[in-house]
Amino acid sequence: MKYGIVSRSYNNMTVAEAAEFMAAHGYNCTELCMAHPDFGGWVYNGISQLEENKISKELVKEKADIMRANGIDVTSFGVFTNLIAPDDKLRQDCINMFVKCMDFAEYAGIKNLSTELGFRSEYRGITTENYEADFTRLKESFIALGKEAKSRGLNICIEACVIDVIPSAKRLRDFIEQLEAESGLTNIKVLLDMANFIANSDEDDVFKYLTPHIIYFHGKDRKVNDCYGKILGDGGIDWVKFFMNYFKITPDLPFILEYTNADTTDLTNERVEKYIKQAKANLALQGYKV
Repeated sequence: MKYGIVSRSYNNMTVAEAAEFMAAHGYNCTELCMAHPDFGGWVYNGISQLEENKISKELVKEKADIMRANGIDVTSFGVFTNLIAPDDKLRQDCINMFVKCMDFAEYAGIKNLSTELGFRSEYRGITTENYEADFTRLKESFIALGKEAKSRGLNICIEACVIDVIPSAKRLRDFIEQLEAESGLTNIKVLLDMANFIANSDEDDVFKYLTPHIIYFHGKDRKVNDCYGKILGDGGIDWVKFFMNYFKITPDLPFILEYTNADTTDLTNERVEKYIKQAKANLALQGYKV
């Protein structure tokens, strides 16, 4: 199983220290973020400070190669910027930063870049007065970025959420199909985080709508009415059911933990092992070989 953790889970460690810790705890893939003492500058929902932190294509490749030397495949380069900002200059600056990250990823041999949709500084979510304009800006941003990524042979992976403008698995599928129909882009993909859809999509629903588009998964949890995530096993997701679908439908895709840190690594791994064991036992009773 391709099982990993986001590198920013160990943001108090250097990339080398994080890679060694990951390998020692059974992880074999990661989402690499600029969130380490020797590899910093990431700004969530904003413009990462690339020049200030001397981020270059050579540095990104160096850090990616450190992961690989420890047996950690770099599934994705995490950008997570704001592609919906109503301020045109801010949104364009976010897009320009994203394109620079594409150049870094291409040089480093990382095929996927990940991002959320972004949200306004004054609030996060959907309002009737701004929904259509926000959606239009979002579509423009992804078409522009999708074309830049396509020219480099890269994918952009969308992590959507119930509290954002694309609030469900079905709407995310619809959005990807719209982009393909309008611009011919087939490299806009999905970073599926079950916790982000738990309020309106169950453990079957996400696979029903998104399977052809998924590149990898985030593994965190959430209670149905929570705004913020929790470590896997602390929320309302039926992980046995999720992993039954995972092994039946997408067994070769990376499952990368989020929200877990050094203090909770062992606990989370124990939970994942328990859920997977039960999922496989259930599948065996149904006649599936996994």
